[in-house]
Amino acid sequence: MRKLIVPAFISLDGVVQAPGGPEEDTSGGFAYGGWVWPYADESSDVMDGVFTRPFELLLGRRTCDIFAGYWPHVPEGAPHRGIADLFNGVAKHVATHHPDTLGWQNSHALGPDVVAAVRELKRGDGPDLVTQGSSGLVHQLLATDLVDELRLLVHPILLGRGKRLFDERAQASAFRLEASKSSSSGVLVNRYVREGEVRTGSFERS
Repeated sequence: MRKLIVPAFISLDGVVQAPGGPEEDTSGGFAYGGWVWPYADESSDVMDGVFTRPFELLLGRRTCDIFAGYWPHVPEGAPHRGIADLFNGVAKHVATHHPDTLGWQNSHALGPDVVAAVRELKRGDGPDLVTQGSSGLVHQLLATDLVDELRLLVHPILLGRGKRLFDERAQASAFRLEASKSSSSGVLVNRYVREGEVRTGSFERS
C-alpha cells in the first residue's frame, strides 16, 4: 500500500498560498507571492528530500496548470533542471473536471470521485503519492483521513490572509513528530507521521 505525503511551505499562521513567486496565485487579492525566497537556504534540500525516492505527483488542476507552464520549459543547466526532469517524467494524478485538456506529459485525470480515486491509488502498488500546492485537494484528503505524512517547512512570518493548509473540514487525527530541524534562516522543518486517533484527558485529579 502506498503512502500519501503532503509537503508544504507554510507560514506561522498556516498560509500556503503562492510561496514561489508574485504571479503564482493572486486569487483573493493575495499580495505576498514569493514569500519563501527571503528564507531560502538549505531548507530547500529538505523539501527536495521528498523526491529522492520514487514518487508520483497528486495535484489539483490549478497547480497542475501552473507547473505545466513552468517545469517543461526549464532550460538545460538551470539550477532546478534536475527537479524539472523528475516532475516532467513521473506520473501526475490530477483532480480536474476537464480531463481532455490535460496537456502535460504523463498526466492522468483522477475521475469525478476524487476521494475514491485516491483511495484506489493508495491500495495499489507503486511509489508514494506526493502532493504539491493544491490546497483545495489537500483539504479533501485531510477531511477523509487519507494523509499518512506531513512534511511542513514552517517559515517565521505572519501573512494574515491567504489559502491555508488546514480548514474546519480536516478530520481530527493524531500525528507523531518523526524528525525536526531548523535552518540557518529560521525555517523549522518538521516531519509528522499519522498515528491513530486524537487522545484526550484532564489535569483534574480524581
